[in-house]
Amino acid sequence: MKTYRLYQVDAFTSERFRGNPAGVVINADGLSASEMLAIARELNNSETAFVFSPTGPDHDVWVRFFTPRSEVPICGHATIAAHMVRAREMQLPSCTVLQKTGAGILPVEVINDAAGYSILMTQGEINIAEPFEERVQEQIIAALHLSQDELDPRCPIQIASTGYGKVMIGIRRKATLNALAPDFMALCEISRQISCNGYFVFTLDSDIPDILVHGRMFAPISGVPEDPVTGNANGPLGAYLIQHGLVHHNYTQFRFIAQQGEAMGRTGRIAVIVDMEHGRPMKVKIGGQAVIVFQTTIDMDR
Repeated sequence: MKTYRLYQVDAFTSERFRGNPAGVVINADGLSASEMLAIARELNNSETAFVFSPTGPDHDVWVRFFTPRSEVPICGHATIAAHMVRAREMQLPSCTVLQKTGAGILPVEVINDAAGYSILMTQGEINIAEPFEERVQEQIIAALHLSQDELDPRCPIQIASTGYGKVMIGIRRKATLNALAPDFMALCEISRQISCNGYFVFTLDSDIPDILVHGRMFAPISGVPEDPVTGNANGPLGAYLIQHGLVHHNYTQFRFIAQQGEAMGRTGRIAVIVDMEHGRPMKVKIGGQAVIVFQTTIDMDR
């Protein structure tokens, strides 16, 4: 019998019951893939992070991520949650931790200051695919119950990725965003065609001075009809915005705050930092705070 320490954490917020909930098993050594999937399914968060001891000298910790249906290579909010829990358990000072993930070995910055812990993670390689052909775009628009007039014409519909891609769909108005009621079965069928699980609908129509972007992310094929606050969407969105000339920047670094989860009553905020070379996006970091909602233990036969 082994006792595993389990946390429920709300990420990208400092308030309980806001932001994006993630499960964290902080001492996951010994768990099989099937056991991790069962725990993730039981918790029924969009992702649960499982923290393992390192498997080599090139990283400090190994983290695996599971939705209620499958393992995924990386997850933004569950990374924030896992490293906040780890920092609190180990009483870490400000430091950089190298985490092994399905998207590679990536640095995570732990910041310990008067406001408590915050976490800043470097995401994986930036990859922005070609826009979808017209037939696929029409299917996506129809599944989201959007009209052509509601789309932002500056925003191609395409997959952007920093390790785990999402379809980017830009629209004109925040009111349209908050009223969306997608056809989830249709989105699942499109996901099977395009091999992408998530659809990030966003707008630059913000009425909050320090918020650049509002968004909603739908991933029904992964068992997540809507994700409250999504690192794997807002991070690559930063690179997408720069590539398409949608924001002003200094050609070296671009920073912004994105807000998500309003329509679900789980509002959270993500800090996004895009490092550039000669105006081209080269590296993306996302960051935020997290708060523990509860902790418990699970005894598993070994």
